[in-house]
Amino acid sequence: MDNFSQYESELPARELLHITPDWEIPQVLEALKAALQGTGPAITVGHTSRESVPAHCAVVIPTSGSTGQPKDVALSADALIASARAAHEYLGAKPGERWSLLLPITHIAGINVLVRALELGTAPVDMNTEAEFTAVVPTQLHRALHGEEKLLKHLQSAKAVLVGGAASSGPLLDQARKAGINPVTTYGMSEMSGGCIYNDVPLRGVRVRIKDTGAIELAGPMQAIGYLNAPELWNEVTEAEWFITSDSGEIQGEKVFINGRLDDQINSGGKKISLSVIDNFLHDKFPRQRFASLAIPDKEWGEKLVLVVDGSLEPNLIKDSLREEFGGHAVPKQLLFNTEIPLISIGKPDRKKLREFFEKIV
Repeated sequence: MDNFSQYESELPARELLHITPDWEIPQVLEALKAALQGTGPAITVGHTSRESVPAHCAVVIPTSGSTGQPKDVALSADALIASARAAHEYLGAKPGERWSLLLPITHIAGINVLVRALELGTAPVDMNTEAEFTAVVPTQLHRALHGEEKLLKHLQSAKAVLVGGAASSGPLLDQARKAGINPVTTYGMSEMSGGCIYNDVPLRGVRVRIKDTGAIELAGPMQAIGYLNAPELWNEVTEAEWFITSDSGEIQGEKVFINGRLDDQINSGGKKISLSVIDNFLHDKFPRQRFASLAIPDKEWGEKLVLVVDGSLEPNLIKDSLREEFGGHAVPKQLLFNTEIPLISIGKPDRKKLREFFEKIV
């Protein structure tokens, strides 16, 4: 897809409408509909200083990682609609069926629910009304299975529940299925209009390849136009029509398996440790808890591995499990229990905030 930065100066500007928190969902839906049809301004729900965008931009999704620079992701109407239609094809959705909105519209996953509702000719509902489809993050699924009865019943009533934003553990998904929920795992990012791989299978039109470095590359009609505020960065993470992700993976037949982040490895005492691999292993081993590992600068180790647990657990159970699976270098030097794990956007642990918190208490 063409990088808008190459042509922005040649295109007429389009007004960018800033949606504020006081807007009701029906108002947002009407503004989104006009943005997609080209009869109204483009919209954004996040924080950006832009007041106008190139004409072919319909929605701006501001994003930021735990360590990366903030990015204003520009999405066209064609990309968002291609994403919605591919999702509906996979799910077997029919006109008139409903989506429930359980995610913030400041994130691409929330915007996608609205786009899908428009495509089906319906309005999104909330948890008080049954819906054929919905989307949640693993934390919400975990809470539904461990005490939030109203959410549990809502998910049980849906034909399919998309689960994305962060990796879902096998035991959590198994528990959901046993509880009568049909979870569909999703993998994607704002740069691909959200989830573009469902249950390890690329949606229609999505192409996947693996670089020599192990990085997953994606292409398809739902790819973003570029970064409004960082065209140079967009050039770094794209190669012709391919978007280069920060995740490693492998292709086996028609399926794509995500192994973890390429940029979350730390070096502790000369040994490399992947934070996402540690977290995913612990979520599988202890599905009733939430974990976030991170690296703290250390004079002796260079970087030391520490672990935050959103709950309580016998420390030696964690240490022995990690030692047995990965070796002694993967045993955290410090553990912090009963601490709420802040999230970036809707699903991933905010390691930057956790690191700042850790550095204050040690």
